[in-house]
Amino acid sequence: MSQKSQALSSHLQKMVFEMELRGYAPHTQNHYLGHVKLLERHTSKPAPDITPDELKQYIHDRIKSGIGYSSITISCSAFTLFFNKVLGYNWSDDVIVRPKRPKSLPHILSQDEILSITDQVRNLKHRMILLTTYASGLRISETLNLRISDIDSSAMSIRVNHGKGNKDRLTILSHENLKMLRLYWKRYRPTDLLFPGPVEGQPMSTKTPQKVFLDARKKAGITKPVTIHTLRHSFATHLLEKILTCAQFKFLWGIAILLRPQSIFTYQQNICPQ
Repeated sequence: MSQKSQALSSHLQKMVFEMELRGYAPHTQNHYLGHVKLLERHTSKPAPDITPDELKQYIHDRIKSGIGYSSITISCSAFTLFFNKVLGYNWSDDVIVRPKRPKSLPHILSQDEILSITDQVRNLKHRMILLTTYASGLRISETLNLRISDIDSSAMSIRVNHGKGNKDRLTILSHENLKMLRLYWKRYRPTDLLFPGPVEGQPMSTKTPQKVFLDARKKAGITKPVTIHTLRHSFATHLLEKILTCAQFKFLWGIAILLRPQSIFTYQQNICPQ
């Protein structure tokens, strides 16, 4: 049993066991546990005692409160694992109800807008986190977990270990970003993690660059409702504008979600037909 699970109640310890058995990434385990704990606080009951109607009401309340689609679906995945796999309740989709995916398209930043945001960031480490996230199309958690050994300057690639779905992949390393990363390394001299956090050997919290991005966006005068994850979507859009082949795009992007009909990139249907 992991050290983390020893401080949890018995039913949450069982949940950790099931997640470890399935090879869930640590951040996924933390998210799932957090959603079950939030449910317990909301109902003031241990999760095993929660009824189907109480769970449906909780999901309904979360949707009505304006919580984002992604957070709701992650919580539903956590509840499916917990109630059906851990507790064996076998509750149907009529109990653990997932909302429909919204069909709205996200906002995309132009390259000039991205530069205007990063120009507002004076801290070199923070600026390089944003630039690397954009230049290689990374999720912020992937950027913060990069190690120096993941940077391959000979192949001009970056290795992403244990990305979404606990999958590894390679993505591009631009010459300009490599040059800036070398300047960053000369100043900070990291030895393992490329962007280490304040605790030795531990990555930085995602909250730090998220706040840096939002503050810089405000200073740059950009009013679009964009977040740090928009950098990844902008990377994908700009790649498509350069007419990469579908195979290249899927390889770099690392997930198949863009091939769904509700793809955020409307013109991709012509470039990468299903």
